[in-house]
Amino acid sequence: MSTENTELISDDQEEKGDELFEHFRFVADKGQSAIRLDKFLMDRIQNSTRSRIQAAIEAGSVQLNDANTKNSYKIKPGDIVTVLLSQPPREDVVTPENIPLDIIYEDDELLVVNKAAGMVVHPAYGNYTGTLVNALAYHFQNLPTGRNGTGRPGLVHRIDKDTSGLLVIAKTEFAMAFLAKQFYDHSIERTYIALVWGQPEPLNGTINCNLDRSDRDRRIVDPFPDGARGKEAVTHYKTLKPMYYVSKVQCNLETGRTHQIRAHMKYLGHPLFNDSTYGGSRIVKGTTFARYAQFVENCFKLLPRQALHAKTLGFIHPGTKEFMQFDIPLPAEFDLLIDKWEKYIDANG
Repeated sequence: MSTENTELISDDQEEKGDELFEHFRFVADKGQSAIRLDKFLMDRIQNSTRSRIQAAIEAGSVQLNDANTKNSYKIKPGDIVTVLLSQPPREDVVTPENIPLDIIYEDDELLVVNKAAGMVVHPAYGNYTGTLVNALAYHFQNLPTGRNGTGRPGLVHRIDKDTSGLLVIAKTEFAMAFLAKQFYDHSIERTYIALVWGQPEPLNGTINCNLDRSDRDRRIVDPFPDGARGKEAVTHYKTLKPMYYVSKVQCNLETGRTHQIRAHMKYLGHPLFNDSTYGGSRIVKGTTFARYAQFVENCFKLLPRQALHAKTLGFIHPGTKEFMQFDIPLPAEFDLLIDKWEKYIDANG
């Protein structure tokens, strides 16, 4: 029996399913008594907790005979139970690093941080140091993690490296399971601000288009509007300020798939400004004049990453059971970028 990884909830619960890896596999023997699935796993996975196992089952990270199931299911002889996670099985030894954190709120159950653009959320191939998790491991030694400091301390969701904004971090096992369930239920309130190329038509709407890992490049996701493959992905958008060549757009996530806003806006024909992965780091809308090309190049230099910011985060507190909402302004360079476009359109409109 493998005990490589007892972190049963993946780093971003709502994103699981894009590419899954088997971490555990158990076959109930012929003499297996009829016990609950969560109890069955508790007896077999070392250094885990019942709350973590239950949250994993509810989130679909545990499968019974290749299908989703419930905590209350009674194990039968011959049943095959697998634990599937979005990261490959490996021992994630997190090295604590004294990296400053921008903490917006903190209590005994959780904290909310404002992640700067350029910071990777958790260690992975090519980024084993300098991540948010390395910082959390230094500042909060007792966050819920795997054994011996392994795993991803406190993480219940993530945002991309070059996206700025809000993340909630769990400080207890109960808070982690409670928050993970809200992400699984899509009840978390998440509002993003983006600058996109062109003007969406209609200006306000909903994008309902499945997303799945691309066959051409596993680092990105492709749209599947016919629903033939992938996971359901729903983004509600509202154009806050159309500026002909670009638009300031608000996006609210109903689901939270990998690169959802970036892939959905490209699917709509309006990739995020300076998103090199999804076609936004070139002139998509505008004139052929050299002066305009130079203006755009200056804008790329001002915000050298995709123009996306996780502005608002709302959730039910695991302790008080009250709704909490946090809002963080756009980074200064993002504000300057929008101001620069506004002035350009006013001067050349």
